[in-house]
Amino acid sequence: MVRNKKMLIEEFFEIRGEILKQWNTGSHDDLDIEKAVAKLKNIPPHKNFALKLREAKKNGVTLIQPRAGVARLDEHIELLQFLEKEGKADFLPSTIDSYTRQNRYQHAQDGIDESEKKGRSLLNGFPAVNHGVEGCSKVFDSINVPIQARHGTPDARLLSEIIHASGWTSNEGGGISYNIPYAKSISLEETIKNWQYCDRLVGYYQEQGVELNREPYGPLTGTLVPPSISNTVAIIESLLAAEQGVKNLTVGYGQGGNMVQDVAALRALEEQTNHYLKLFGYEDMFVTTVLHQWMGGFPSDESEAMALIAYASTVATYGGATKMITKTTHESFGVPTKEANAKGLRASKFITNLVKDQTMPDSIELQFEIRQIKKEVDSLIEAIVREGKGDIARGAVKAFKKGLIDIPFAPSELNYGKILPARDLEGKIRILEFGNLAMSDETKEFHKAKLEERAKLQNRELSIQMVIDDIYAVSNGNLVQQQINSQLSDKRVKL
Repeated sequence: MVRNKKMLIEEFFEIRGEILKQWNTGSHDDLDIEKAVAKLKNIPPHKNFALKLREAKKNGVTLIQPRAGVARLDEHIELLQFLEKEGKADFLPSTIDSYTRQNRYQHAQDGIDESEKKGRSLLNGFPAVNHGVEGCSKVFDSINVPIQARHGTPDARLLSEIIHASGWTSNEGGGISYNIPYAKSISLEETIKNWQYCDRLVGYYQEQGVELNREPYGPLTGTLVPPSISNTVAIIESLLAAEQGVKNLTVGYGQGGNMVQDVAALRALEEQTNHYLKLFGYEDMFVTTVLHQWMGGFPSDESEAMALIAYASTVATYGGATKMITKTTHESFGVPTKEANAKGLRASKFITNLVKDQTMPDSIELQFEIRQIKKEVDSLIEAIVREGKGDIARGAVKAFKKGLIDIPFAPSELNYGKILPARDLEGKIRILEFGNLAMSDETKEFHKAKLEERAKLQNRELSIQMVIDDIYAVSNGNLVQQQINSQLSDKRVKL
């Protein structure tokens, strides 16, 4: 059974020896960890993700970062340089391709080779493992801002070794957030252990005087995720990372739609992450938050899509997020062009600059939502700790198995899959069906009352159709969807 226990250095290096044999990653010298330490120590502060986050938080600004990644090395470098120059990105990503995410490195190599023949990328991201330290170092050297690996990888151990040895100072993901929302039947124990290794690697660098950033993936499935559920997963993954020696953490949240609830969620997330880190004995931690712009269906009209991007940017700034992951106006119909990506970045930056000196006025509504989210998170974390008899890694595995914590619309067979969310009259995400979710009767009654209020005023049944309507609502230009006409509604239910 997995345990939340810091990996002994001897065990770490024993596993590391096996990890480095997984694929032809170049010369052994490329992954000499002491040379990697020396390289990372010489990175200027403005290219170190962790240090730039510290500066941004000190100055109270929201920095912006896109998603981007293609197969061919030169084309990927050109893309990132364009987003830095034309998009004015503060951070840059390398979104990793699907083959690499599943450790299918030969398939990724075939994709690279075919992409070279065709003269365009045939992969949906950047195959960092195949390009190795040499290629990833070229990417790092070609830009003038920090770079982060963004992916969705249940086993990112080799990937993590390569990116950090190449000068990349941030890695996104975690054993829960890169399993339950992404995979079907991979053991949660296995993925937690894999990510304990990734975190121990970052902890090792920290012990050598190199600060790197780690970012649990906040949005999860990105569809009507109640704030308390995503916040709980972020906090659990932060505790798992801290045990392995990580000191610089960015916890994420996907925009829900209601501004008050989103601002409340961001503030509660940072406050409770710091609270639980201290409660479990982790000192000297540095915590920032990141807002992911709308992760659901986008409107097809580009002007409407840009409005949604601007709205998200306002939420991020009011919520005090130190970073924001941007979207593009092409979300509804395919992979965005670099020009569309840059436009989304510039629009986002314009709004964050415009709003940075403003604050959302405190209100009874805002404080209530913060308290409500915190209360629900406390219930979920208490259940996880109880199931693990004090061990949160063991507790997380057992809690997911029993449905004490449950992620809506997740593909994993390990997820209980009984929770159904829906919006109340103001567009706040509530819970329609709780399954076995570890929440009090008082909390359940609160959510039920909020949804019944909407059902009554919209003259509709409190049913799954409400959930379906809400999934489509934003792409149709609404936050709270009225009952869709019965003919169209019936078609959607059948789908």
